[in-house]
Amino acid sequence: MLFDSHNHLQSGKFGRPVGEMIAEMQAAGITGCVVNATREDDWEAVAALAREFPGYVFPAYGIHPWHADAAREGWEIRLWERLLSDPMSSVGEVGVDGWVDSPGMEVQMPVFIKQAELAAETGRVMTVHCLKAWEELFEAMDRAAAWPEKFLMHSFGGSAEIAERLLKKGAWFSFSGHFLHPRKAKVLEVFRKLPIDRILLETDAPEMIPPEDFVKFSLGAGVNHPANLRRIAEAFGRETREGMLGRIERNGMSFWSI
Repeated sequence: MLFDSHNHLQSGKFGRPVGEMIAEMQAAGITGCVVNATREDDWEAVAALAREFPGYVFPAYGIHPWHADAAREGWEIRLWERLLSDPMSSVGEVGVDGWVDSPGMEVQMPVFIKQAELAAETGRVMTVHCLKAWEELFEAMDRAAAWPEKFLMHSFGGSAEIAERLLKKGAWFSFSGHFLHPRKAKVLEVFRKLPIDRILLETDAPEMIPPEDFVKFSLGAGVNHPANLRRIAEAFGRETREGMLGRIERNGMSFWSI
């Protein structure tokens, strides 16, 4: 029994009907998933999947930092309404990104902070993207009028020192199959040091495809199938600590219980 804590089934990049992929996920023992929006234009697509697959697809609505400059006037109200319309929804994918030149941090930060405040005010989990912007993330925590009690650091690639600071703020951390590539060995080392009950698994499908040896469900052209979570979980369990896998599976479900 597994739970994919982060994917983008609404993306349209799979070349396959979503229903077929969900059937394959279920056959692989995956009991549900959080589908994350990245911009307001795909909120309805995420909502439609949650309606079509109730109890399996859990929607997350938000504006990704790469699209912060496309936020239209009144987006905060519309996000609030989305969250109130479904008590099992969460806020995501949101965050800060210093890897991209545009939009700049002056555009990303206010959009991120407002979404964090909405997550806190509605009592929702928040999924955070952070790339080369750790100090900006902590600055956002200080500037926000409120911060959610539960938040997930999606595909966490930070240091053990950063993880320790985030743990004190109540963070959870998700591991994606991309980190099984040999060049990402340092990330595995950080996860070995994290508390077992703060680790989740994700695919980030259609992105973050694992190494070829861990791809059981192939969609071609580097597209990641969410059913690959089973192989990712098995590999992660071998690479970290004996007995960790079963506890991670249970954590995945409890973390998303709103």
